[in-house]
Amino acid sequence: MGVLFATVPALSALPGLVHGFEQRGRSEPGESREEGRARVRAALDRSGRLFLMRQVHGATVLDAPWEGTPEADAAVSGERGVLVGVATADCLPVLLVDPVRRVAAAVHAGWRGTVAFVVTRAVEALLARGSRPDDLVAALGPGIGPCCYEVGEELRDAFGPEGEDFFRAGPRGRPHLDVRAANTRQLRRAGVAAERIHHVDECTACHPDLYYSYRRDGPGTGRMISFVGYRA
Repeated sequence: MGVLFATVPALSALPGLVHGFEQRGRSEPGESREEGRARVRAALDRSGRLFLMRQVHGATVLDAPWEGTPEADAAVSGERGVLVGVATADCLPVLLVDPVRRVAAAVHAGWRGTVAFVVTRAVEALLARGSRPDDLVAALGPGIGPCCYEVGEELRDAFGPEGEDFFRAGPRGRPHLDVRAANTRQLRRAGVAAERIHHVDECTACHPDLYYSYRRDGPGTGRMISFVGYRA
């Protein structure tokens, strides 16, 4: 039993930083979500303690560490050995790092969180700690792509006129949503330079060998853990 993680070179090159986007390749058949989280925590034990939230598709940002399992969809860590993570199975995991101040954040961005500007709120939380937008590095992990993310027309209203760029016509005449593009725009508007925004641009619904997918497999599917922080 082990853990496979996808990484981005720009974050792997930062001294002391650990990060990853979990892949399902070594999960055990019939493994529960809690067992999966325990497996990831064990794999990261030498780097630090992993803090996870009860995600509610909102825009609340927490400061780690904390007790229990508070409700939020983004978290910031400025302590060595305190890793923050999110669980996804189609929603977009976003990792933010300030390598100058050695502060990091993990964000869970589904369509509701994206409409609520959760990634923008996470950047603001880093800026409140003294970070500068020019110093931030972002990594957007695997999530359901516009190839597979068929949605209802009501989501056009939720995103508003400026969000029209994130929709494309699907083969069945219903719109398809590009959550990655929406969050990339929010990062750019928050001041993160385009060349400092990186991607593991794989569709979770298209890759059953690598990723869980709520849309493909239903509500009983597993979750992948994405994490970031500075090692102890």
